[in-house]
Amino acid sequence: MTKDLERDLGLVPVIAISMGAMIGSGIFILPGLAMAEAGPAVILAFLVAGLLVVPAAISIAELGTAMPEAGGDYVFIERGMGPVAGTIAGLGTWLMLMFKGALALVGGMFYLDLLFWLPSHAAAAVVLGTALIGVNLIGVKQTGRLQSLMVVVMVIILSAFVALSITHVQSPRYEPFFTAGYSGLVGATTMVLVSYAGVTKIAAVAEEIEDPGRNLPLGLLLSLCSTALLYALIVFVLVGTIDPVQLAGTNVPMADAVEPIPGLGAPAVAAIVVAAVLALVSTANAGILTASRYPLALSRDELLPKGFAYVHPRFSTPTIAILATGGAMLFIIVALPVEEIAKTAGAFQILVYVLVCAALIAFRERNVEWYDPSFESPAYPWLQLFGIVSGVYVISQMDTLPLVGAVGITVLGTGWYLWYASDRVDREGVAVDAVRREAGRKFVRETERQLAGSEEGEEVMIALRRDASLLEENRLLQLAAPIARTRESRIRIVRFDEVPDQVPLEWATEQSAADVEFERRTDELVADLDVDVAVGEIVSHDTKHAVVNYAERAGVDLLITRADPVSRLRTLFGRDTDWIMEHTPCDIVFVQEGALESIEEIAIVTDRSPFNDPLKVELADAIASAAGARLRFVYAAGDASDRAEETIRAYHDELDDRCEVPVEGTILRSGEVDELVAELAGADLVMLTTVTHRRLPDLLFSQRSDRIATRLDQPVLLVHSRRTRRSTFLEPVIDRVLFER
Repeated sequence: MTKDLERDLGLVPVIAISMGAMIGSGIFILPGLAMAEAGPAVILAFLVAGLLVVPAAISIAELGTAMPEAGGDYVFIERGMGPVAGTIAGLGTWLMLMFKGALALVGGMFYLDLLFWLPSHAAAAVVLGTALIGVNLIGVKQTGRLQSLMVVVMVIILSAFVALSITHVQSPRYEPFFTAGYSGLVGATTMVLVSYAGVTKIAAVAEEIEDPGRNLPLGLLLSLCSTALLYALIVFVLVGTIDPVQLAGTNVPMADAVEPIPGLGAPAVAAIVVAAVLALVSTANAGILTASRYPLALSRDELLPKGFAYVHPRFSTPTIAILATGGAMLFIIVALPVEEIAKTAGAFQILVYVLVCAALIAFRERNVEWYDPSFESPAYPWLQLFGIVSGVYVISQMDTLPLVGAVGITVLGTGWYLWYASDRVDREGVAVDAVRREAGRKFVRETERQLAGSEEGEEVMIALRRDASLLEENRLLQLAAPIARTRESRIRIVRFDEVPDQVPLEWATEQSAADVEFERRTDELVADLDVDVAVGEIVSHDTKHAVVNYAERAGVDLLITRADPVSRLRTLFGRDTDWIMEHTPCDIVFVQEGALESIEEIAIVTDRSPFNDPLKVELADAIASAAGARLRFVYAAGDASDRAEETIRAYHDELDDRCEVPVEGTILRSGEVDELVAELAGADLVMLTTVTHRRLPDLLFSQRSDRIATRLDQPVLLVHSRRTRRSTFLEPVIDRVLFER
């Protein structure tokens, strides 16, 4: 049985942890670097950066009150976007927080060295880190108290810095304000955005917050507003008191600001050093506290080994997760170039913000029954859409190193999921289900439009070759007639004669006895049909070109013709049917001959996704209506999830409501051709989708529709819609994500 964590964090610790995670190296180091990028507009850059974080903070507040679980944004992304995205976000954020915590400890030692001589910064950082690990192991209440104390002292010192320095600002230093223009402001904003990265990390300990419905959103908003105001005031003072060239080139801007102020000097510098050390240590402490909850949550969801989910029976803390997180942080301090690695986390952090906003939209749009937040985001969905768009834009403006870091973390998370977790998890995100259902609704709408009928004057053409038998012509005509009747279209029966290239076409225009016989038998076949039929003959040197040219001239909307026999040799040298599919400006049905006495059931097989091409539904419904038959939609679901099957069955029910004939749906648990062929054996007529063959791929791996059709004895209709295109390499991946586990 999984043990719960103790709820010991009130509003003040929530604010302290959130502010402690934010106020770190960003405000003590970045103002000088950002000043070099934007000039005095760096003040505005800090405010804009805080504004860009608001959508993610508000979204985290709502999601956290609906799911107050350890793991924070990982949990929200995993539940909303699925286990793959959750694994990437969880592992990536875990690594990112460990690197930032290690960086904070190392940076704190550099400041501490200004007051006390340290023989080894790394050794001192390890000692302090070990102490923080011990505090986190004892209990979250003790951690919260320590964090609150450090943040209170730090805020007092920083507020005093602002109060004492603001009277010494010089207004000329703010002119011109936009020295580097818009590009400089954008560059500085992307740089300082990391200063707010900790605001959402409080959600990682949401399971340990008292009254999360109140304390989580209130704590997030208060900490974000307080930090943004403090940042803006500090940067305002720095810009107004330090020479621009000096500020742009310093790594200790706050110490430089107080040192020349009369009456302050060394004591003020010492106080700033204390504030910096407290800020960086609180960042490290908050990093251990929040980072350790990610492996805990990942383990609970079977995305990491079960040991990480162990909770100490006495202290109610995730012991293994804390030790692993703290140990990794100490290893990073000793063995890795932490400053350089920490720089790679920026783009990934913004990506997490984007995914959080997208996850909230997924939960809202899916209307999940258990999703009942006690706090709801205002301005939904515009606030979240703003967060997504602005996040993507900020990422696009970042340097190469953060982008490489984001890609690397994504590849690492995906690889771990595929290697370790893919066989252990059996769930999906609500976004996947929402997209799947929207895809179903889209196909239903398109099917409604297709069934509503076509424009008056459309033509259905039956293309016959010279060797077409009476049986073949009658079969094609019996299939075309109900379609033309439903569409109120005319049927054109055209026989195409092909003569050698060396024979002039005018020599072959005289009517032969075979031509007369063709016209006679066609007149007999159409005598009892209540549709308008026109008969014609075309002589050409190349039948496939003649078919396409005639269809284009006559404004044909549906072409029905005989299917070519399937063979690898035809695939290698090119099939006439492929050329026709590529160039004919209309829908096409290729009919494969087979034994047919009557039509009682038409089976429609869907490929890749369970949603049929609307054209197939329209044609099948028209033929079945004329024959008094029923339709059966067959989909090989493979290892589909329960939600996927639910969507498929709902789609079949929608088709039943819209078709003129009874509709059944069959979902096969296997996608093997043998099982499909066995399932289709009882149907009188089978309808499949066909697309243009590509020589090398289809020579090696023939299309599934070809493999099915060649093994069936009954007639098969291979349907190619004018809107059908050969799938890109992404489409099968998307369909697999939507409809398979």
